[in-house]
Amino acid sequence: MASPVTMPKLGLTMNSGVVSQWKKKEGDSVRKGEILMVVATDKLTFDVECPQEGVLVKVLIPEGKDVPVGEILAYIGASGESVAEAPLPAEAKTAVPEESGAPEESPVKGTLPSGLRATPLARKTARELGVDIGLVPGSGPSGRIVRKDVDTFAASAPSSTVKASPVAARMAADLGVGIDSIAGKDRVMKEDVLRAASASSKVVPADADVRIPLTPMRRIIAERMSLSNSTIPSVTFNVETDFSALMAFRNRVKDEGAKKGVKISYNHILMKICAAALKEIPLANASFDGDAIVLHGNVNIGLAVSVEGGLLVPNVKSVQSKSLMRIAEETDLLVEQARSGSLALEAMQGGTFTITNLGMFGIQSFTPIVNPPEACILGVNTIVEKAVVINGEIAIRPVSVLTLVADHRILDGAEAARFLARIREIVENPWILLL
Repeated sequence: MASPVTMPKLGLTMNSGVVSQWKKKEGDSVRKGEILMVVATDKLTFDVECPQEGVLVKVLIPEGKDVPVGEILAYIGASGESVAEAPLPAEAKTAVPEESGAPEESPVKGTLPSGLRATPLARKTARELGVDIGLVPGSGPSGRIVRKDVDTFAASAPSSTVKASPVAARMAADLGVGIDSIAGKDRVMKEDVLRAASASSKVVPADADVRIPLTPMRRIIAERMSLSNSTIPSVTFNVETDFSALMAFRNRVKDEGAKKGVKISYNHILMKICAAALKEIPLANASFDGDAIVLHGNVNIGLAVSVEGGLLVPNVKSVQSKSLMRIAEETDLLVEQARSGSLALEAMQGGTFTITNLGMFGIQSFTPIVNPPEACILGVNTIVEKAVVINGEIAIRPVSVLTLVADHRILDGAEAARFLARIREIVENPWILLL
């Protein structure tokens, strides 16, 4: 009898998801552990593995449709088997008594640690080498795929194993560009594919437009930014801030952190500073919820991370109660997970405030977009030496512009200005963190 494939629960707070792409079509043979579909939530996208071997006999839910967790998406059975021989979706739902309150266990595994059949390192290696991990035989316990299995498979494969990011590989397939033809790169990125496509008259005729399909991540970013822009009446505040004391403070603490193998950056210190200011001004650590404003007890600060194909904002929980060293350790781990594609859904949820730093690009002023449902976002610009007047005398000081964009439904101008002024005060006097 054909077995149902349901929408998996990929996080504790996930209630629904979108099948952004079916990797298999009806009638295709499938192997246990190979990628069956890509599921997108409002935060992340996940590759979902096939739960069993057989044939994808029926797909019930098309790409792009949002469905609740536990909804039947498709059926996998034997060759020649029809869905008529399997329970109908409605019958499958009523098979679990409503009063039990127990969520139906999803047969789709591979996205949660307890169900993985490949180590995270093996998955990362497979993505980098462009290897379909579903084809790799595993030598680990219970057939688990480890990194050496991927390396061995890639070395013995007849096709090329040029490294390419997942986005670049998908884009190359859409544009008809051979990854092998892009030489001189340790890892092919989307920009390399675009250049190769533009240089090939067979792929892109002269003066022609190139249409690049939206990835699930880019589609979600577009939706959330449109939502923020259309629903949040935001106000922007800018203040020049003397970074002299903060630079001296950072030089002292980074040496101590280095002894313990932790690199402390300005971002880590700013997270600690913002947490202190947010506890003093609770409305800046709030959310607008219809007919009420929710003041959050914990300060969960997200740090915008640029990744291949988009932007992710994982957040460190309860920053107000953690040491600077702990904040640095957790932040660096989240950044690493975001860039390796192993970030958990929970790391993207529950944020109450966001910091985005473009200073490393020499940006002196920009207006970030509030990350709903948060009340505000802080933009950090480059530090430049400027002539300033101190006690009637001209002096050279390292100065940066801090930009706060606030939801005016929650924060009035005076309250937002007071919050930003407090951040500046602590930046210019970091010893306040010791009080």
